[in-house]
Amino acid sequence: EYTLQDRLMLQGNIFGKDKGFALNEIVAHRGQNLSLIELSINIDGMYVNTFSADGIILSTPNGSTAYSLAAGGPIITPDLNALVLSPICPHTISNRPMVFFPKKSIEIQYISSYKPIELIYDGFTKHEMSTGDIVTIIPSTTSFKLVLMKDHDYFSILRTKLGWSGKLKS
Repeated sequence: EYTLQDRLMLQGNIFGKDKGFALNEIVAHRGQNLSLIELSINIDGMYVNTFSADGIILSTPNGSTAYSLAAGGPIITPDLNALVLSPICPHTISNRPMVFFPKKSIEIQYISSYKPIELIYDGFTKHEMSTGDIVTIIPSTTSFKLVLMKDHDYFSILRTKLGWSGKLKS
């Protein structure tokens, strides 16, 4: 016995020239640049911040337990319709991960005047972003269908994979 669960996916577009899809995360990373890069973030057309960091991770709930978690982001349960924006090693300690509802679009603009940076979809597909390039990320109209067996226990899997050692007290 099983159930099917729809998992949120992301679609990214760099000025319409490079398109990609991600189940876990889309990462804008400094690549071969030796120093921090600046990335300007807009959510639904509203300016959020310019991050000076090694990069930015935009993750789905499915990806919140991967690279985003390693960068200090929160764990988001898969049934939540939310995204996590996690800066990678930000220059300013007040730049913290953010959780928000994926209404329309997220724009990440590379504004440093260094070498091109890398835009990576789920750790596999890589594109270059040059100074001034903007990647527009939207929730994909396609979802990922995950088969969950009847005895699937999300929190048990988290406890095992993350090595949580707490015990239920009676």
